[in-house]
Amino acid sequence: MTDKPLWKTTILVPVFAPAVIVALLLVIGTISNPDQAGKAFSATLAFITETFGWFYMLAVAIFLVFIVGIACTSWGNIKLGPDHAEPQYSFPAWFAMLFSAGYGIALLFFGVAEPVLHYASPPAGAAETVDAAKQAMQIAFFHWGFHIWAIYGLVGLVLAYFSFRHGLPLSIRSALYPLIGERIYGPIGHAVDVFAILGTLFGIATTLGLSVAQINAGLNYLWDSIPVSVTVQIIAIAAITALALISVVAGLDKGVKRLSILNMVLAVSLMLFVFVVGPSIMILETFLQNTGSYLNHIVERTFNLQAYTRSDWIGNWTLFIFGWTIAWAPFVGLFIAKISRGRTIRQFVFGVMLVPTMFTFLWFSIFGDTALHLIMNEGYTALISEVQNDTAIALFKLYERLPLTSIVSFITVVLIITFFVTSSDSGSLVVDSLASGGALQTPAWQRAFWAILEGVLASVLLLAGGLSALQTMTIASALPFAIIMLIAATGMWRALTIEGHRDASLQYAMQSGRHSSGRDPGHWKKRLAGMLHFASREQIESFISGTAMKAMQQVSRGLQEQGWPASVSFDQEHCRVYLEVSRDDELDFIYDIRLRDYARPSFAFPEQDRSPAGDAHYYRAEVFLRRGGQSYDVHGYDEQELIGDLLDQFEKYLHFRHISPGTLPWNMAEHDEMLQPAELQPDHKDPGS
Repeated sequence: MTDKPLWKTTILVPVFAPAVIVALLLVIGTISNPDQAGKAFSATLAFITETFGWFYMLAVAIFLVFIVGIACTSWGNIKLGPDHAEPQYSFPAWFAMLFSAGYGIALLFFGVAEPVLHYASPPAGAAETVDAAKQAMQIAFFHWGFHIWAIYGLVGLVLAYFSFRHGLPLSIRSALYPLIGERIYGPIGHAVDVFAILGTLFGIATTLGLSVAQINAGLNYLWDSIPVSVTVQIIAIAAITALALISVVAGLDKGVKRLSILNMVLAVSLMLFVFVVGPSIMILETFLQNTGSYLNHIVERTFNLQAYTRSDWIGNWTLFIFGWTIAWAPFVGLFIAKISRGRTIRQFVFGVMLVPTMFTFLWFSIFGDTALHLIMNEGYTALISEVQNDTAIALFKLYERLPLTSIVSFITVVLIITFFVTSSDSGSLVVDSLASGGALQTPAWQRAFWAILEGVLASVLLLAGGLSALQTMTIASALPFAIIMLIAATGMWRALTIEGHRDASLQYAMQSGRHSSGRDPGHWKKRLAGMLHFASREQIESFISGTAMKAMQQVSRGLQEQGWPASVSFDQEHCRVYLEVSRDDELDFIYDIRLRDYARPSFAFPEQDRSPAGDAHYYRAEVFLRRGGQSYDVHGYDEQELIGDLLDQFEKYLHFRHISPGTLPWNMAEHDEMLQPAELQPDHKDPGS
C-alpha cells in the first residue's frame, strides 16, 4: 500500500460543506463583533430556555424510560450482532472503556464547584444550611446520573443495533433507516449527519472551553506570574490542540489508548487520595444516603421545570448539562456502540446505565462532600466566595486544605491536559468519519482540519462571552438532535416489533432436506471443506455471477408460472445478485447474495469482524434478506442446494406473513425498508454525492 491513497479525500460534500459553512460563519461573525455576538448568544439562550425547556426535560425522560423499558422486555435478549456473536471484550475491559468514554473534564470541573454553588444558592429553600447541602448533592447526582447515560446509551444502542445486526453503516443517519429506508443516503440523511457534526463540534468546544479555564486556574495557582485571562486560555487551546494534532495526523491508535489508560489511572488515584485524606466515613455515609434520596426523588426532579418560580437557574444548570450531553451523544454513542458488539440489549443498557453512574456518584461524594465538610464543619467558608468568583479554581482551592497541595494540583493540571487531548483527538476522528459518509479510513489532513476547527470554535466562543456563549451554542445545537433521537427511538421500536414477528416465524422453519445432506452420505465432507476454505475475490465473483444467478433465475421462472411477480437483478458494481418478489400491497421478499470481505483470522472464525489495515483478506458469498444479513456463506453450493436454501427462506417469509396478519400496514414496503439493509461494501456511496 502506498501513501498516496491517504491523501485522497473521502469527503462527502453534501455533509462536509454545510457543516463547515455554518461553523465558519459563526467564527467570522463572532470575531467581527464579539460584544454583539455575546448579546445575541445571551438572548438566544433565554429564548430557548423559556420556549423549549419543557421539551428538553420531556425528551430526556423519554430516553430514560425507553431504553430501560426495552431492557426489561424480551427484546433485552436480542444481541447487538448476529445471534451467534460473542462480545469482543471482557466485562472488565468493557467497563473500563465505558469510564473513558464519558465526561472526565466535566467531573474535574464540576466535582467540587457544583455542590458548593448549589449549597450557596439553592434553587429552593434557605442557603448554607444542612437542607441546602443535601439538596446540593441530590441535584449534582440528578444532573450526572441515569439521565446523562440514557442519552448516551440511546444513541449507542440504536447505532449498534442497526449496524451490527442489520448491516448498516455505523453512522447517525442509519438510525432513521426504519422510517425512510434508502433515503438515508439522500438529503435527509445528509442533514442528520450535519446536525450530528455541529452538535459534536459545539459539545467539544464547550469541553475545551471549560478545560482551558480550569488549566488556566491551575497554572495561576501553581505560578502566580501566569494570569487568569482569555488570552492565556486561547494560547492554551492552541498549544494543546497542537499536541492533539500530533496524534490525529499520525493516527496513533495505541497512543490514544495508552493516554486513555493514563487518564483513568490519574483520575482514580486522585479520587483515592482525597478519599483517604478526607472525611472517609462521612463520604461513605453520604454516598449511600444521597443515592437513596436520588432514587426516591428521580421522578419529581425529572419533570421539575420551576414553572412557578421562573429563574435563570434551570437554563444555567439542568438544561445546559442535558443539552451538552445531547450535543456530545453522537461522539460518545458512536464510541460505546463500537465496543459493544456481541452484547445483548439488556447487558448493554444495564452496563451503560449502572457502572458509570455509580462511579460518578462516588466521585461527587468524595470531592463534593469533602468540600461541604470543610465549609460546614471546619469553617472554610471562604471557599464559597472563591468558587462563586471563579468556578474553574474550585478543585485547586479544595486542595489547599489537603496534604501535598502542589503535587496534587500539578497532577490535576496534567490530567486535564490529557483529557483535553483525547477529547479533541477522538472527536476529530468521529466528526471526520461522519463528514466522509461513515468512511473508516480517512486522510490525515482531514482529521487535522477538524481538530483545528474545534480549537478555533472554542477560542471564538470564549472571546464572545465565555461560559455563557458555550452554554448557548451547546443548548441550541442539541435541539435538532434531540428530535432526531426521538425519531430514532421510534424507528428502533418498530424494528424490534418486526423482529419479534420474524423470530416467531423462524420457529416454523423446515430444515429437512436442506443442502441434500440426507441423500448424499458424503455431503458432510464437502461442507467441512467449505468451512476451512478461504476464497479469493475472483472465486466469489465467479460464483455469484454464475451459479447463484442461474439458481435464482430458475426459481424466478417457477414463481412467475405460479402467478407471483418475481425478478432477478445483478449489481456488478457491488457484486451482488438478488431475487425480488414484489406485490403492491404486501411486504416484499428479497433473497440477496453478496460479496463480503474479511480480514483473514488466525483461525477459522470468519464472523469475528476484524479489518485492521494491512491484514490479508478473504471473501464470502453471504445471504441477505430484508431483515438483514444472515451471516452464512453459500459459496460452494451447487444450483440445487442454492434453490433449496432460497425456498427455505421463502417458506419462512410466507409463514411470517401468515402469523402476522393485520400487524403490517399496506404500505410497509415503502415505510419499513429497514428490513432491506444498505450496501455493506466499504466504498458504498450515495449516488448523488
